[in-house]
Amino acid sequence: MPPTETIRQMLTPGKLLDAGRVWEVVELLEGRPAKLSGLIECLFDEDPAIASRAADALERITRDRPHQAQRWKQALIGLLSETTEKKVRWNLALTIPRLKLTVPECRRIAQILNTSLDDPSSIVKTCALHAMADLTRKDRASLTDVLDLLRMAARSGTPAMRARSRILLKALESGRRKRSSLHMFD
Repeated sequence: MPPTETIRQMLTPGKLLDAGRVWEVVELLEGRPAKLSGLIECLFDEDPAIASRAADALERITRDRPHQAQRWKQALIGLLSETTEKKVRWNLALTIPRLKLTVPECRRIAQILNTSLDDPSSIVKTCALHAMADLTRKDRASLTDVLDLLRMAARSGTPAMRARSRILLKALESGRRKRSSLHMFD
């Protein structure tokens, strides 16, 4: 990145769903959380391609370092509820559950994600299911409802939803059995 090139400029070239220079942005921001604000600003850009690539970069960054996005938690939740850009929606669905969340925040996010299940995009729906499953780690009371939702999606969802639901069900049900057997002798 030339000294005067901004993150927005790095995210500009390419068509709507092109990855462009996302990996360069991720590498640039790696270990430099102070620079993350420039990426966050791009999530709200009027150009849907820039916002989409910014969401992609943020999702990749938070895989290993979710704490770096923590200070923007409320803005990210707000954007998830408002955006219509499918790539932003699916990347935020994967990103937000990685943050430190309260139970009321988990429930608000789950309500937002539930509306994504009616989206025409299979990947948006699939990522919403994945996010709802991830939220059960922080909101244990939602586990039964999420398991039911995953069972329905595993039977009647799109091919991607069916495949992801089977994987998530296996993981959640396995974890549930382990937890209940741990408490068997309490």
